[in-house]
Amino acid sequence: MSTLGRKSHEHDAIVKTYARLAADYDVRWPFYVDATTRATIARLSVRPTDRVLDVGCGTGALLHQLSVIHPQAQLFGIDPVPEMLAIARGKLPASIALYDGWAERLPFRDEPFDIVVCCNVFHYIRQPVAALREMTRVLRRGGQLVITDWCDDYLACHICDRYLRLFDRAYYKAYREQECRHLFKQAGYLNVDIERYKISWLWGLMTAKATKRTV
Repeated sequence: MSTLGRKSHEHDAIVKTYARLAADYDVRWPFYVDATTRATIARLSVRPTDRVLDVGCGTGALLHQLSVIHPQAQLFGIDPVPEMLAIARGKLPASIALYDGWAERLPFRDEPFDIVVCCNVFHYIRQPVAALREMTRVLRRGGQLVITDWCDDYLACHICDRYLRLFDRAYYKAYREQECRHLFKQAGYLNVDIERYKISWLWGLMTAKATKRTV
């Protein structure tokens, strides 16, 4: 199978999986969705006039909370699953623009956003460096890139990662902290701040924050 064909097949697996889960997604994992959303927002610095892009916005949980906490911010979301976007459109203000698309190919001009955030999506991205470069491309100079995802340094995440890589075609990979640092370095970031933490006694995340260079 060609590389293009393999990528298309893998993308199809993601779309099919989350099209099936969309209607029940928010009620199936309420603690996980709420905890990861709150943890990410706690690590964002949003000003009233900021333009914020949520990459892999899913059913809009993060955008919904941002719209409540920062009602003056201009919010945007993108996700490749139409069924997930339909749920998001049903609960988000009409002022929030939602787009159908992939992290590796963002349909925006260069540098329109002050913050680009990606929450609970990175372990599905097949081309992580390409995605980071795309997020950087649409980020203004001096803007903030924030990625929250599973941390493979935690035992529960490590076990789950190995299982899903064997049995879930939609899944790709969770990263250790040092692997995440390396990905950011490949994407052109000299400095990245990574915080590891648990949202329960079992499950651990990490949030990586980096600033796009001004020159």
